Amino acid sequence: MFLSATGLAFGYRGVSVGRDVTLSIAAGEVLCLLGPNGCGKTTLFKTLLGLLPAQGGRLELEGRAITGFSRAEFARRVGYVPQAHAAVFPFSVREMVLMGRASRIGTFAAPSAADRAAARAALDTLGIAHLAERRFTEISGGERQMALIARALAQEPAMLAMDEPTASLDFGNQARVLETIGRLAASGLAVVFSTHDPGHAFACANRVALMKAGRILALGAPREVLTAEALRGLYGVEVAVEFMQRAGRHVCAPTLSQPQATHFQPEGTDR
Repeated sequence: MFLSATGLAFGYRGVSVGRDVTLSIAAGEVLCLLGPNGCGKTTLFKTLLGLLPAQGGRLELEGRAITGFSRAEFARRVGYVPQAHAAVFPFSVREMVLMGRASRIGTFAAPSAADRAAARAALDTLGIAHLAERRFTEISGGERQMALIARALAQEPAMLAMDEPTASLDFGNQARVLETIGRLAASGLAVVFSTHDPGHAFACANRVALMKAGRILALGAPREVLTAEALRGLYGVEVAVEFMQRAGRHVCAPTLSQPQATHFQPEGTDR
């Protein structure tokens, strides 16, 4: 396994958020972390990335405890993709992506030809080379998310960790990001991402971990784990899960109670 957590306890200084989390991710695999607001996904994510120290258990990268890696070593292996955001400074998209090379450039060194080539390759992989000279502050939310993924790819990592990569994106851009996740995994990268939408797990994940109150309730293939009963327990609403033949995968949606029908009568038609 590329990354593994065993009996992991996590939280902030003096505050426990979750415990007894055991999961792993292999090269070429997509793991989806799914759960309601406040369940501890973000804190778990920060712990997996080494941004917060584990409060217990064991966390390994390539068979080594992550505490044995320097930040630069870790960054060369694991790329982080935050939620899309508007930058304060008007860097070009090319400059933003080139920042992904920071862990491979000396403190006082300038980007080399190889660094610039890696940034170009990342832009090409994501299909956004045409945005290279645009200002990051002036492109759309979906384009910014693609640029952030390209920045992480420029690190040339073996794994991508993506924090709600489809948050605030429209329907089309969500589909593009999910398709990109699938393509990156097919190229051999390990990908772990968090989301609030079970449909995203059906769309591109090999496995899904259901998380609630800091615990992993279930872990396995989406079609086995994402049942109507499990999602009802996770979110507290009735959910329908159906296989859509045309899409070739399962889809799910909340089953909302229908208001009583009323008959609309246009003005001027009183009887």
